[in-house]
Amino acid sequence: MERDVDDCMQTEQSLPPAQFDGQASSLSCTLSLDHVGEVAVTFNSDGLSWKLVEPLDNVATEIKFSDVYAVELIDYGLIHGSNISNARKCLSGHDSEIYRFTVHGFQRSKTLPSLRVLVAYTFGHKDLQTCQMWVNQINASLALEQGRPKNLLVFVHPRSGKGNGCKTWDSVASIFSRAKVKTKVIVTQRAGHAFDVMASIGIKELISYDGVIAVGGDGFFNEILNGFLLSRHKAPYPPTPSGFLQSATCDDNFCVRDPNATDIGTSSQNNEQQSPLLPSTSYDSFGVPNINQDSEFSLPNEHFRFGIIPAGSTDAIVMCTTGTRDPITSTFHIVLGKRVCLDVAQVVRWKIKSTSKVEPFVRYAASFAGYGFYGDVITESEKYRWMGPKRYDYAGTRVFLKHKSYQAEIAYLEVKSEEAKSIPERGNLGGRKRPFWSPKKSEKVVCRVNCKVCNTTTPCSHPGETKWSRSKGSFLSIGAAVIACRNDRAPDGLVVDAHLSDGLMHLILIKDCSHALYLWHLTQLARKGGNPFDFKFVEHHKTTAFTFTSSGNESVWNLDGELFQAHQLSAQVFRGLVSLFASGPEV
Repeated sequence: MERDVDDCMQTEQSLPPAQFDGQASSLSCTLSLDHVGEVAVTFNSDGLSWKLVEPLDNVATEIKFSDVYAVELIDYGLIHGSNISNARKCLSGHDSEIYRFTVHGFQRSKTLPSLRVLVAYTFGHKDLQTCQMWVNQINASLALEQGRPKNLLVFVHPRSGKGNGCKTWDSVASIFSRAKVKTKVIVTQRAGHAFDVMASIGIKELISYDGVIAVGGDGFFNEILNGFLLSRHKAPYPPTPSGFLQSATCDDNFCVRDPNATDIGTSSQNNEQQSPLLPSTSYDSFGVPNINQDSEFSLPNEHFRFGIIPAGSTDAIVMCTTGTRDPITSTFHIVLGKRVCLDVAQVVRWKIKSTSKVEPFVRYAASFAGYGFYGDVITESEKYRWMGPKRYDYAGTRVFLKHKSYQAEIAYLEVKSEEAKSIPERGNLGGRKRPFWSPKKSEKVVCRVNCKVCNTTTPCSHPGETKWSRSKGSFLSIGAAVIACRNDRAPDGLVVDAHLSDGLMHLILIKDCSHALYLWHLTQLARKGGNPFDFKFVEHHKTTAFTFTSSGNESVWNLDGELFQAHQLSAQVFRGLVSLFASGPEV
C-alpha cells in the first residue's frame, strides 16, 4: 500500500527514525484524533502538537515531549469522530475502523500547578505503515531521553496510613509497565523489613537499580533511607554535648577531643559556657564535615535516586518535594526522571538514659527531629494505631491538654547570613514580638522548582563567623526541621522558608508559656500565611549542627514520625546527601 506523500511526510529524510536527534528532524501528518476529528499533527523536539482542520474552542492542541512517557500501537479498530456538529468526521467522514496508536503522558492540572493528571491521545490513519512510523519515531526519541529510570526497586508498606499501600501501588503500577520501567516489588511483611533489605543488599545488585521507591509515608521512607545510609555513609560523628565525656576516646568511627583542648568556636551568650566538643575532623565552609566515601558507591550520587509514592498519614516529604500528596504526580516525577537534591540530618544518640553508658547510635532524618510535644504526640499515638491517621489529632489534643514542659540544654552552631542581620524588635504585644533572627515575611524565599538557594554553591556562612550558642531552660518542644515540613495541618509547614538543599537545619525552641499562648502559636502554624515564630517564647535559629542534653532521666524524640529515645544526642546536616525523583513544588 502506498502513502500519499503530501498526506504524511518526514522532514530531513537522510535521518532515519532511530537517529532522530530532537533538533533537525520532525514529523508531520494528517491524522484523526479520537473524539475530536481530523487534525494536522507535528512531532519535533518540543513535543507533539496538532491543529484541527476546522479549529474548535476548548480542545487540547499539544503535549510537551518531556511529559510523554509511552506510545503504543493499537492495531486495527474503531476510532470515533467528534460529537461537535461543525467538526469533520474521521478520514472517511464517519466512525470507521482504521489503524491507531496512543500517546500517553502527563499534563498539569488547570487548578493546581503542582498536580499532574494522566492523558492519552489516540490517533488513527488508514495506513498501518504510517502509524508504525509514528510509533517508531516517538519511541526512538523516548530512548534518547536522559535520566529516565529503567530499573527500580519498590517497597510497598501494606498498612501505611489508612492501610492503602497495596491499593496505591496497584493504581500506578501500569504506568511503570507502559513506560517500560522494570520494577522489583517487595511488599513488607513486618516492621524493619525494608531496613533489613536495604542494609544487606549487595553493591552489585544496588548499582543495577536506578533508584528505590517507597510506597508509604515519611516513617517508611525513613526506614529505607536508614537501611541505605547506615552501612554506606562514611562520615565523622557530629559535635558532642560538652562535659559528658571525661577523657578522649577514639576508634575507627568515634573520635572526640579532650575537654581541655582548645575549642574551635566561641560561645555567644555572655561567654558563660564552653562550646561543645568536636570530632577530630575537617569542616567545609558550611560548617559540615568533609566526608570520606566508599569508592564503590559514592554519596551524593547523581544517578541513584529515591522516590516516594504517598500513602502515609502526613506525607510531608512528598508535599515539600512535589507540591502535592498525589500518587499520579509522584509517578510523573519518577518515570520522567526528575531530580532534586535533599539534605539529610545525621542524629547520634550518645545515651538513652542519664545513667547509661556512652554508646553512639546513629540514625538519619530527612524531614524533622522533634522533642517534647512532638515526641509525646508520637508516643501517645502509638496507643491508637487502630484509628489510622486520625490518631495524631487525638493524641495531639491529649498531649496539648497535659501541657508538659521539659528541662533541657541545647547548644547550636550559629549561621550568619544576610537575612539573619539584626532586625529591630517591635514592642511586646501580648507575649508577641519580632525576634531579631526572624526575617520579615516579604524577605522570606520559599523553596520551589529551580530554587536559586538550593542551586547556589555560595556558603551560607564563613568559617570565621561560626560560633556556638546555648539555650537552657524549660521547653514545651524542641524541633529541628530539615525541610519546610508542609502537610495538611500546616499548609506553610513548620518553617515556610526552609529549603530542600541549602545545608541548614531550622532549630525551633518553644519555651514554657501559658496554655493560651501555646494554642495561639499552634493556630499560627495551622494557618496559611501565619507567623508561628512571632512570639517571645519562640526561638528560631538556622544551624548546621546542634547538641541536646535532657535534665531528666529519659526523653523521647520524633525522627520523621518514628520514636527515638535519647537522653543526649547530637545532629548535623549533610547538604544534598541524597537525590529524589522530584523537582520541587510549583508554588
